[in-house]
Amino acid sequence: MSIRSRKHYKSSHLALLIAAAVPGMACAAQNGAAQEELSLPATTVTAKTEVPYKANKSANSKLTQPLLDTPKTIQVIKKEVLREQGANSLMEALRNTPGITMQLGENGNTSAGDTFMMRGFSTQNSTFVDGVRDLGAVSRDVFNLEQVEVVKGAAGSDIGRGASSGYINLISKLPTLTNEVFATVGYGTADKSNLTADINQQLGDSSAFRLNLMRRDGDVDGRDYVDNSSYGVAPSIAFGLDTDTRVYVYSQHVRQDNTPDGGIPTIGMHGFYNADAALNSGRKVDTDNYYGAKGDSERIDGDMFTLKVEHDVNDALTIRNLSRWGRSNNDRTLTGINGLATNASADPANWTVARSRQVVDQENEILANQTSLNAEFDTFGLRNELAAGLELMSEKQLNRSYATAAQVIDGVAYPAVPLPPGNLYDPSAHDGLGDPYKTGAKTDGETKTAALYLFDTLHLNEQWALNGGVRFEHFRTETDSVAITSGARVPGKGYESGDLTSWNTGVVFKPLENGSIYLSYANSLTPPGSGNFNLAANSATSSSNEQEGLDPQETEHVELGTKWDLLDERLALTLAAYRTENENQVSYDSFTATYFQEGKTRVDGVELGLVGQLSNFWQVSAGIAHMETKQIDQASRNNSGVVSESTGVRWSPDLTATLWTSYTMGDLTLGGGARYVSEQDRVITSGTDLATQNMPEIPSYWVADAMAAYRVNDNVNLRVNLYNLFDEEYIESLNNSGARARMGVPRSAMFTTELSF
Repeated sequence: MSIRSRKHYKSSHLALLIAAAVPGMACAAQNGAAQEELSLPATTVTAKTEVPYKANKSANSKLTQPLLDTPKTIQVIKKEVLREQGANSLMEALRNTPGITMQLGENGNTSAGDTFMMRGFSTQNSTFVDGVRDLGAVSRDVFNLEQVEVVKGAAGSDIGRGASSGYINLISKLPTLTNEVFATVGYGTADKSNLTADINQQLGDSSAFRLNLMRRDGDVDGRDYVDNSSYGVAPSIAFGLDTDTRVYVYSQHVRQDNTPDGGIPTIGMHGFYNADAALNSGRKVDTDNYYGAKGDSERIDGDMFTLKVEHDVNDALTIRNLSRWGRSNNDRTLTGINGLATNASADPANWTVARSRQVVDQENEILANQTSLNAEFDTFGLRNELAAGLELMSEKQLNRSYATAAQVIDGVAYPAVPLPPGNLYDPSAHDGLGDPYKTGAKTDGETKTAALYLFDTLHLNEQWALNGGVRFEHFRTETDSVAITSGARVPGKGYESGDLTSWNTGVVFKPLENGSIYLSYANSLTPPGSGNFNLAANSATSSSNEQEGLDPQETEHVELGTKWDLLDERLALTLAAYRTENENQVSYDSFTATYFQEGKTRVDGVELGLVGQLSNFWQVSAGIAHMETKQIDQASRNNSGVVSESTGVRWSPDLTATLWTSYTMGDLTLGGGARYVSEQDRVITSGTDLATQNMPEIPSYWVADAMAAYRVNDNVNLRVNLYNLFDEEYIESLNNSGARARMGVPRSAMFTTELSF
């Protein structure tokens, strides 16, 4: 085995130039003033310019090949796209990739933070920052992101447990050897204001400092009383840039103070149904109606500290170590809405909606250390590109429970919290609702992980390459809980430990230098409690993913695809067809009070992507995805022996599409885009009469946006963004009972001044 250097060709060319130049200089010195002019042949140096929308390689060191030659679907959403769109949040950024939908939550509850599904599976617990899992019921901002990387398909070998449909990797901004300042000042409809700053300052020959700042404040378009306020600070410093050893120290601190939104009742919407015939004839409520109450609030704190060290042992071997500590807190009180009542009145002005008070009191903490290496070498004359590493991690989550019902706990009587209903068509935000009380019930869980991974790409020749990887992971999940049982606080413990082996393999064929055809196969494993650190004994009151002693759910994924770099490598075209199967899913038989693992979810899909430049002045990012979801042998039986069988997957549209494009004409840039989402099923039980179900689906919708920007000079750029250009009224997300919906943002605008120095 011999080490192969990527830079040998450079040094050999340099040696030839020096050898040729030295005799010439000696001759010139001897000739003195009589020296003759030395004439050299013309040399043309061609350098490929960076394409604003298109990335050629992932920032993830585990992915050793260019995106063109990586046998999986990966979309990189660069900061240039987010800047043009005026995107502020991760959820807004993810609109640039098809196959992702947002969720609202259970019946009366509203899910906290970024909650979404990708390719038919819940993915919010598979969000990473620089390759480290990011916990917490938080809404993430993009002010400190270089790019967002969306990796699709089972990815257990990449990130470990729970990666059924892929993961999101957020890449932080880090210092560079430049002196640059970029700032934005924005003001928009609903009295929204945005301020950001990105300051990079070179400190010495190999050190630099960077500071990213964010301040956002304002109401929410189309909603009464709902507002958001946040600020963020992200300092970083780097040493040894452009040297063999580089050290990065960086952190991020975000504070949010929001008014949470429980949505609006779905009465009067297409598909609404209620057993009360009078309610079925009711009209829609105003979409700006707010059903919350005094005291509704959401306060989120997020802090993260990271130390990263990189060392180039030689041209073919790099070693890295990353250490991370992070913590987030979410304290939220929300008024939820559910049941409707006519109060025996024929006048809709007297109709009411039931309200509830819900509390999210959650703390998350993570401590991680990752050591990795990347190496290039030859084995029997074949080139290898290897990535290997060791990951150690501790993840903790604490959830405290609150209640509103009257009950006696350990001999102490707690009265019912007053929850008067709200007027259906004319709600008041000043109604007095009581605050939920802390019951003492809680779930305090921790998962510790130790993992080893190894990936290698073996180049058989210029056209064929084999790609493979394996991850061995030992996990240990422990839960200390307190439950309220028969009027008493009862402590409990849950424990699950085991070993997981995840893998991936692929073959890549390059018919031409600018294209590839690949076939890949991968798996992932999801053990009980891996999503919420909550383990419980066999009980009908616990969800299926919390049961001790069950086998991990296993996902297998096969994908056939092709990727091409077109138009002088300025435009990337990708096409992939895949099948994903998740088995060992859990159903509950209340007749025998047991869980059984027979269910399976199958997702078949095709996805097409296009990103880059159509010309020097025309940028485009587009994608379209079609998928079919099916649940197999997924049934449950109630106490009466009635069997219910699920046949599909909620919130998984057959067709999604997204487009963003911009064209530059001198100092003027015009842009725009659209996104389409087909129907999303809520009712997925076979044999159900949909006419009797409340809002059985979210209707399809499409939304168009537009942008215009004018560069005043080298330092000032003016930009206006128009959202929902045609003021489409659509349901963005629906709760699991269909009783309430969150509407999409109506027509709105943001004017932004960009300053760069």
